[in-house]
Amino acid sequence: MSTLNTTGKVLYKKKMRVGRGIGSGKGKTSGRGVKGQKSRSGVAIKAFEGGQMPLYRRLPKRGFNAIKRYQAIIAIMNLEKIQSYIDEKTINSSDIINMALLIKLKLINKNSQKLKILGTGDIKDKISIEADLISKAAVVKLEKAGGTIQLKK
Repeated sequence: MSTLNTTGKVLYKKKMRVGRGIGSGKGKTSGRGVKGQKSRSGVAIKAFEGGQMPLYRRLPKRGFNAIKRYQAIIAIMNLEKIQSYIDEKTINSSDIINMALLIKLKLINKNSQKLKILGTGDIKDKISIEADLISKAAVVKLEKAGGTIQLKK
């Protein structure tokens, strides 16, 4: 039954009460059919799309998730970034640039276990770096600028 307002429009429609006798139109099985999984309460067929290929199977699998249990957290620093910190006077070019200094200045994450220097950009100042890993390009650019590199073992 619906309630009408003065203009004859429906204000609200009463909810269908299922399982209230054969005359209601939704009696006995309450519109669920007879037997089977879907006729029971509390059962939903998860990700079933009526025989259509489910979304999780239509989308491609991407990437590879390696187990990161034993992987060291490596902080990466480019030469251009080091030069910009020197230009901003955040780092003094006479200091030995190592992990402890970069962590103290909060330039790398404190959870980092190793420091890797990469050769992107140019370095103008003569600096000395103490790192765990370094790229060949970074070594060439540092030596060209007159800097020194000390690798930790």
